[in-house]
Amino acid sequence: MKNPIADLNKIFDSRIRLGVMSILVVNDEIGFNDLKQMLELTDGNLASHLNTLEQAEFIKVHKGFIGRKTSTTYSITALGKQAFKAHLDALEKMIKKL
Repeated sequence: MKNPIADLNKIFDSRIRLGVMSILVVNDEIGFNDLKQMLELTDGNLASHLNTLEQAEFIKVHKGFIGRKTSTTYSITALGKQAFKAHLDALEKMIKKL
């Protein structure tokens, strides 16, 4: 019997990263503070998970200014969409086999 979790992506083991990707897959772009509020996280906790997703090239960071205030937004990359879809497909396949 094949290992049922073999096709799951280790990066998405974290419920926080799973939440970030779920939000980004249905939004073109979202701000740091909006993500923080939706997921009910601290700045540092969210930042570390966003960094992991950015290093994997699953999300893209957009930094800019609104007036004099800095603005950081995030979007999902094509690679991120593909990896997230593959992860969800693997989850579905695993559940159907059980």
